[in-house]
Amino acid sequence: MSAGVTISSMSTYAILGCGSVGHAVAEELAEEGKSVLILDKDESRVEALRDQDLNAQTTDIADPAVAEVVTDRDVVLILSSDVEANKAAVSAIRESGGEQFIVVRASDPVSEDELSELGADVVINPSEVIADSALRSLESGELEYKARQLAELLEGTNDGLAILTHDNPDPDSIASAVALQAIASEHNLESDILYDGEIGHQENRAFVNLLGIELVRLADAPPLSEYGAVALVDHMKSSEPEVTAEIDIFIDHFEPGEDIDAAFMDVRPNVSSTSTILTKYIQEFDLSPSEAVATALLYGIRSETLDFKRETTPADLTAAAYLYPFANHDTLEQVESPSMSAETLDVLAEAIQNREVQGSHLVSNAGFIRDRDALGQAAQHLLKLEGITTTAVFGIADDNIYLSARSKDIRMNIGKVLQDAFEDIGDAGGHSTQGSVEIPLGIFTGIETNEDNRGTLLKLTEEAVRRKLFEAMGVESSESSNGS
Repeated sequence: MSAGVTISSMSTYAILGCGSVGHAVAEELAEEGKSVLILDKDESRVEALRDQDLNAQTTDIADPAVAEVVTDRDVVLILSSDVEANKAAVSAIRESGGEQFIVVRASDPVSEDELSELGADVVINPSEVIADSALRSLESGELEYKARQLAELLEGTNDGLAILTHDNPDPDSIASAVALQAIASEHNLESDILYDGEIGHQENRAFVNLLGIELVRLADAPPLSEYGAVALVDHMKSSEPEVTAEIDIFIDHFEPGEDIDAAFMDVRPNVSSTSTILTKYIQEFDLSPSEAVATALLYGIRSETLDFKRETTPADLTAAAYLYPFANHDTLEQVESPSMSAETLDVLAEAIQNREVQGSHLVSNAGFIRDRDALGQAAQHLLKLEGITTTAVFGIADDNIYLSARSKDIRMNIGKVLQDAFEDIGDAGGHSTQGSVEIPLGIFTGIETNEDNRGTLLKLTEEAVRRKLFEAMGVESSESSNGS
């Protein structure tokens, strides 16, 4: 905005070029009681505008004298379809020292840049505006159609719904399941949220406990075939168990890695969390979310986007803004500040002791572990070390090597680094800033785990994992395991 210009309810307006767009704007402003002056070089058009009791004058907006005509106006809207005339009008006003707020019409990206350089405050390209409006209408229509599909499926299901999270579920997966459970309940369908693996991370355990979320281990649940329908939510993460039952509902923000033929599918890679997708359904069904559901979804979005610092989209932000007044923020604070368990402290201590640093990259072996989620917490803590931009911490549990990595290096996609290094021998995946790997221990060693060979296993694993990691990061590993 130009210096000294303030738009208020008392602002006065000038519209230069009054075709169909200018006419529509003039009528809207006049209905609001605004003072509007219209300038157009077409005499017959000006006469027609005067017949409608609009203040119109015959003026060629390309004439430099136009600057004097609008000198007492606060806001100037230059809406002619003649872009060259629009450029001349902007130049005339600015060269005469006019500080009005100028909104001007362009025809393409090149003229947009030119008009901005000439001093326009806002440049509008009608084709882009129409395209954006069409896309918003399409998105709204698609969501309405999808919601009808989902409602019909839920209403036509008997014997309950099984909602499966991904293996070792994170907040986004749990929150998405909770939201789908609430939607199913509104359609008079009972459901169970099922998971495999562990809920090991302290924040995740606090999240589930404080919100009173009921989760059922897959091994303790009835066979999936006994449910009327099966849903997968936020399921496409590494190491997910194979689901042999027929899938009826599939909702995720990751594309499925294999062909999934579900009666209802909603996959949106253009958003950063599945919680965002479920929030849109909560809105479309016009449900007032309970405090627990809203808090869960808001935490799911914040967790998946690292508090809106990672790959956040406008859809994630608008979903979070909708949920904000419904959520319990005291609970969120408790979830985000859990105490560190003794196991996590032990893993962190081992990772600090065994770290190897090459440049800004740190790799460490935490040894034999009980809580695999502690690896991610250790990797996050080590990322705070001075000069470190990428960390990877691995450990051994249940005949598997587990690895968790974090990065704040904008030149590196750590998820892709892990896939390049390990996808041929294990499950690897992640984002640009974090990733994880699970590898069967025998691939590296060919030795079964027992008390007698733990040291040998650790040494063989450490050498192989460090080497592959540093190679994938583009640096060479040294023999020093305590570099700092």
